[in-house]
Amino acid sequence: MTDAEVENWILGIGEAGRFECLVCGPDRKKKHQKTLSVTVDGEYVLYNCWHCELSGKQKKKSYIPEPSKITVISKPKTVNKELISTFLSGRGIDLDAVSGFNIVSGTKYFNGSGDQPAIGFCYGENEAIKWRSVEGKNFTQDGAARSLWTRGELARGGYSTIVITEGEMDTLAITQALTRSGEAVPDDTMVCSVPNGAPSKFSNKKIDASEDKKFAYIWGAKDLIENAERIVLAADDDEAGEALLEEVSRRIGRAKCWKVEYPEGCKDANDVLMKHGEEALADLIASPTPMPLEGVYSADDYSDDVQFLYDKGLMGGISTGYKGVDNIYTVLQGQLTVVTGLPGSGKSQFIDNVMVNLARDNDWKWAVASFENPPALHIVKLSECYTGKPFFDGVNPRMNQGDLAGAKEFVNNHFAFLDSKDGDPTTIDSIIDRAKQAVMRLGVRGLVVDPYNYIAQSGGDNEHQSISEMLTRMVQFARSHDLAIFFIAHPAKMRQNDNGTYPIPKGMHISGSAAWFAKADNGLTVHREEGHVEIHSWKARFKWIGTVGSCNLTFDPISGRYQDEREDQWEIETPAEAKRDFHETDKDWDF
Repeated sequence: MTDAEVENWILGIGEAGRFECLVCGPDRKKKHQKTLSVTVDGEYVLYNCWHCELSGKQKKKSYIPEPSKITVISKPKTVNKELISTFLSGRGIDLDAVSGFNIVSGTKYFNGSGDQPAIGFCYGENEAIKWRSVEGKNFTQDGAARSLWTRGELARGGYSTIVITEGEMDTLAITQALTRSGEAVPDDTMVCSVPNGAPSKFSNKKIDASEDKKFAYIWGAKDLIENAERIVLAADDDEAGEALLEEVSRRIGRAKCWKVEYPEGCKDANDVLMKHGEEALADLIASPTPMPLEGVYSADDYSDDVQFLYDKGLMGGISTGYKGVDNIYTVLQGQLTVVTGLPGSGKSQFIDNVMVNLARDNDWKWAVASFENPPALHIVKLSECYTGKPFFDGVNPRMNQGDLAGAKEFVNNHFAFLDSKDGDPTTIDSIIDRAKQAVMRLGVRGLVVDPYNYIAQSGGDNEHQSISEMLTRMVQFARSHDLAIFFIAHPAKMRQNDNGTYPIPKGMHISGSAAWFAKADNGLTVHREEGHVEIHSWKARFKWIGTVGSCNLTFDPISGRYQDEREDQWEIETPAEAKRDFHETDKDWDF
């Protein structure tokens, strides 16, 4: 493209945001990835592509269109109750039994089917209307549904039980069953539907990270959910429904979640109503199954997982962004990784790089409790990792305003900082509580605690017991919310070797307790040598996630980025070598 064509194209965008790059996009494997960041600053438009590095600054012209305004959704002024009643009765639902739900009717255009009589489910106050045709299975939507669908006001509160379904028809079916089977739906029970159904991208009952934003409605109902004693999940009995159930329970916390088990031949609550009646459906809602958390289970409880392993094989973790490191360690949700290293070795910077890589390549969201980095400074470091350019003036050109705008947007979309501004000591309870909020609001998949010694311990003078209990809670938290947790811990006081160098610290050398080695799923050491940085894996609980070994990376202090070194530097240790290495270094440490 010529410079004039680029200029007209940029100015034609006319608003801030992320867009597909017209220069490099058509030639990329991921053609629709939005790599171009556009910022409107006064009378200028700043732009920067994070892939081909197209960047510049253009003065706005009079023909630049104004940003589109939010469309106000208006409800139909007249409602055909007979049409609504006829449609619902075909699904076994009596309109009189579900009064109070905001349902409208009208004629809507459906792509491929033209104008059709339809009924609409109204979300919020002029938030959205989800339409479905009376005949066939056509769907469309005015606006964007972002909240739970129920009758009455969500803000009323006071519910001890919340029943969450996958769709509006299931919400109506359950409401009717609870109403007709005995007394009306109790005041302390709310029945509602998620706004956007089940996820479309998932594997082994887990959603793809690209679907995370679809679950913002959970944060919107945060107070209701936290005050409720029990959350009953009535998702469809299929793979997509299982993925929905798993993600909602992960964000809310499995301890307070229960799921509905449908009888054979029924895929959802409305199916149960039509095939077995109101009493049977009400009984199912009244006697749900607790989400697996702890206890004793039969082999049948793991049948789906076993079948998945048979069909797909063992699933490795996600790439760290470094080929060398991936040979000895990959990242997996639900696991606790302990990272250590000598002071100044770059362990925090290495984890920053891993977080940025997973956020960029897999759209992961992170919660960060970094006690040695104030959030503003930490954002600077993450921005340098992301752009590959220094933040401050120096010998090398610093990032420009377009770079900074794109980096700030990236960090804002992928990182939450667990900062304590009230001056109270940080405890493991406060970290878990704040991390739970980040899971609920953003769907974070990873948590970094750096370093552990800033956390107030509850074990009194018994440091070993206190650390052991803390790690046990973090392992349980990782499992219950399916989080990849990184705990950065400093090694104990060390003695120099005869040649003046220091030994490489590993799991049993971390200050305070042998539990650092025993309770970690994975253990890493970042060790700086002249000319390169060594990454040592000293524990890998599961061989398909990693192995004991080491690799070398190079570090660029200007950008704060790590890079792979030559493949002939990678070393994979045998179990015997790992055991010998452990005993040979053990004598060099004080405990």
